Amino acid sequence: MPDAQDSPYIDVREGGYYVAGTRISLDIVVRDFQAGMSPEAILENYPSIGSLAKVYGTLTFILEHPMEVDAYLRDQDRLWEELQKQHPMPEDAVQRFYRARELFRKSA
Repeated sequence: MPDAQDSPYIDVREGGYYVAGTRISLDIVVRDFQAGMSPEAILENYPSIGSLAKVYGTLTFILEHPMEVDAYLRDQDRLWEELQKQHPMPEDAVQRFYRARELFRKSA
């Protein structure tokens, strides 16, 4: 991943990348943006980001480092898959999660 220390919009901590000053991980913003959410909708969904300027700054960081961000997302996906294998969720919980996610996406 690029040196996020140079960006006022990205924090590096706990082995991950976050919107500066928040608990919002970079991969959440990337995936929402890739799914077609506008910066305004991202801020509305995650008001703790603080400002639209901070959303745009985060998106600028993402757009300026596409290969590195893709590699980071692949690594996050790999870690998620390992976690799922170590701690599988009951099937009914998985189905509830997917239904809730679809409802959320339709309302966004």
